Amino acid sequence: MQKDLDYIFILKALKEIPFGIGKKLLIEFLQGEDSNKSIQRNKLDSYENFGSLAYTKNELNSMIDKLILNNMIQLTSIKGNKFWKVMELSETGRKEMDSPSLYKRKSAYGFKEIKTKITEQDKKAFEALDNFLGKFNDFQKKGIISVDKKILCIAGAGSGKTTVLTKRIEFLVNYRSQDPNKILAITFTRKARQEMLTRLSKAQNLELVHVETFNSFCEKILRQHASLLYAGPVRVINFRDKISVLNRSLQSLKISMDKAVDLYFSYAQQRGKTPEQLSNILLNDVFFLRDYFKFKNIPIEETSFNITSEHKNSFKMVLGICNYIESYMKKYGYRDFADQLIDALSLFKSHKDTIPNFDHILIDEYQDVNSTQMRLVDMLNAPNLFCVGDPRQSIYGWRGSDLRYILNFEEKNPGSSIITLTKNYRSTEHIVKLINSSIKNLGLPDIESEAKGEKDIQLLKFDSENQEFEFVIQKILAATIPLSEIFVLARTNRQLTELSQHMKLRRIKHVVKSDELRKTGTAAKDEVTLATIHAIKGMEAKTVFVLGCSSYHFPSKGSEHPVIDMVKVEEYDKEEEERRLFYVAMSRAKSTLYLSYTGSSHSYFITDQMLSLLEEKKVEVKLNTAQKNISNRSNDIITRLKDWRSQLSKETNLPAYLIMHDRTLIDISIKMPTTTRELEDIHGLGPTKIMKYGEQILDIIS
Repeated sequence: MQKDLDYIFILKALKEIPFGIGKKLLIEFLQGEDSNKSIQRNKLDSYENFGSLAYTKNELNSMIDKLILNNMIQLTSIKGNKFWKVMELSETGRKEMDSPSLYKRKSAYGFKEIKTKITEQDKKAFEALDNFLGKFNDFQKKGIISVDKKILCIAGAGSGKTTVLTKRIEFLVNYRSQDPNKILAITFTRKARQEMLTRLSKAQNLELVHVETFNSFCEKILRQHASLLYAGPVRVINFRDKISVLNRSLQSLKISMDKAVDLYFSYAQQRGKTPEQLSNILLNDVFFLRDYFKFKNIPIEETSFNITSEHKNSFKMVLGICNYIESYMKKYGYRDFADQLIDALSLFKSHKDTIPNFDHILIDEYQDVNSTQMRLVDMLNAPNLFCVGDPRQSIYGWRGSDLRYILNFEEKNPGSSIITLTKNYRSTEHIVKLINSSIKNLGLPDIESEAKGEKDIQLLKFDSENQEFEFVIQKILAATIPLSEIFVLARTNRQLTELSQHMKLRRIKHVVKSDELRKTGTAAKDEVTLATIHAIKGMEAKTVFVLGCSSYHFPSKGSEHPVIDMVKVEEYDKEEEERRLFYVAMSRAKSTLYLSYTGSSHSYFITDQMLSLLEEKKVEVKLNTAQKNISNRSNDIITRLKDWRSQLSKETNLPAYLIMHDRTLIDISIKMPTTTRELEDIHGLGPTKIMKYGEQILDIIS
């Protein structure tokens, strides 16, 4: 008889728990099983009915089945998932609770109605949390709400890692009542920082959360405590200052920028790059080398490395530049990014009271951290650490990032937990299968696609790069999607530069994104994006072309950064990083992916398993006359510009090189500007020269 009376407790449990549940959870709730993490997480043990029925699981299962049969409990689909059934009170069950038909009989056996300890406010909070987590998969939910102290979230491409990180911050503040002023979120770029701030601004109570890059964080700390570390005023060196000090260093060495570029770069390395790009690479490399010396705490001298005869003169010049920069910055109180990190560490060591007190530190793109950044995190010593990253997308070893920190997270943090996000919401299942098969050596689980779509991935072989470019152009001209949803990716700047020439001839609007340019554009709705793979990380498009998938370009036989070859950064495995770079390129595509190459063979990064997933074919493309003669056209423009310059030199009695350097003329022939605004992007053309010669130049090349 008691079993017949206890059904009311089951109905009450279903009524009081503010979300649909499964039979297993209901049984464990009624038995008082407190090891169930859902019961712990949602504080279900606060209910009066928790542990109220002392029956076996089989007995409770039978009782619940009878209630389902009697239409007091109904099975229903969770919102947005027709395959996941949960239990809820039916309309009949609600009526039974309001006016139980067996109430009098129950009362005779001593049944008493006990008010729940769960308040209406508690129920609203549970309901809000359920709604907050409703759209996330189980692994994302775990990343958002886990209470573990040290967590590494390995987030595959397109798995929503930034969303998980920002939602975790919101959960900590609004559902765990953590002090937002005690939370520090760290990103790697100003752009990523701004994106995170934008996302957090859409939630309540998060204004006081600290969102910083490593360097912006250090800068704020150092400004606050400058008097403890510096004798005089200091300021962070900016890009304009760097250019100035580089030029000063070259003057001290009696070397022109053109000579420095020729000494530093081989002909192959210069090919396809503008003077602006080459000078920017040289600038970034000498500052990288200076930072490398400082991080390693070794003197800036030749004896620090075993330099080959091939690089001897180049390295001597670079060391001279670095030593000049170091002395100049000390003299005038300049600090750069490396200085900021090192100074912050020095401050924390000597003045421990300056170390800010954070309860939670969250780090995005954890695969990109270096040793100095990790020392800083260790010094902060927050009790809770949450790191998000993907070893498969570690592509900045040449800048000093160390993959070992993400791979050895558990070893460094005993008792930590690993959460893996495996559901990809970006790419179709065909693209996901392809990228899964591209990297297997890291021992990570495969990614699962949540996006449906037709199989549209191809491996295409062409007889020449001009044919490869023409194929891309024809596809773009025939596209029915916004041009901003098209990416053309290449391993080298040269490929992008030459393709850009072809696209200009066909009047296809496009922007070029390169990690070697100071500023790069963002595509408008009617513009295609041409980009190096380093410059496109974190972005996505419906259609992606990856050019140059040959054995020459993947892995790259050349070097964009000669200083890396000279220094041989120990944490840097070039071939494996090239493989990961190829992975990043392919994983940008949402629905359509074209891999193309010229020459005798495709890259060995394209494995037999990948070939079984690809549609491979040789493509013949007919070239028009303009394309066949594009290089002749460029040479013709340079010739005409030189003739114009010679005539101008005679008329003004000025040396030709003072009017315009050869490199400027070459840059004009490559970029083919059509307006005075576009002339501003030409190396060597300032406002005065554009005002004097701009219209003449445009007439010559039109």
